[in-house]
Amino acid sequence: MSPSFGAYFSPMSVSSVSAFLAVLALTALLGGVGTVISHVLGVTPSLIRRHGLLAAWLVAAVSTGGSLYYSEVAKFTPCELCWWQRIAMYPLVLVLGRALILRHPGVRSYVLPVSLVGLGISAYHTVLQRFPSLFGSDCGLDAPCTGIWVDTYGFVSIPFMAMSGFVAIVALMLIQEKP
Repeated sequence: MSPSFGAYFSPMSVSSVSAFLAVLALTALLGGVGTVISHVLGVTPSLIRRHGLLAAWLVAAVSTGGSLYYSEVAKFTPCELCWWQRIAMYPLVLVLGRALILRHPGVRSYVLPVSLVGLGISAYHTVLQRFPSLFGSDCGLDAPCTGIWVDTYGFVSIPFMAMSGFVAIVALMLIQEKP
């Protein structure tokens, strides 16, 4: 019997990886909000506009890698809402990667709708985890959507991390220069 995928990639504790991913998520959230504010004020650095597509691809790739770490290495069972967030995030790695390579100017029209749906789902999931009594259902018995696998710094959960990634991707797509 061969070892599982997780056996090859588990030298760090889940809490250490969660702390690292939480810092990245907070950076993505603050960067996304800061990008939108700077764009509204008309002071968006040209470096961000020029390399927004690369940054969006990196956010999608790290978000995908983080979610795979939690399910395949840490063995956290994704709930139904987590699956929907994955359905929104995973294709962005391919779509943004292809657009980056081919310098596709119209990628924003593909990425924004999917990212906004993912943002809505992850925001709802974040609120559901913190205030389960506001909603009537917890998704499923095997992996309830109200369950909190990660609670870094007292508020950064897996859906919060996904929401932060989607915020950054939406912001970067809104200010992206055409290649």
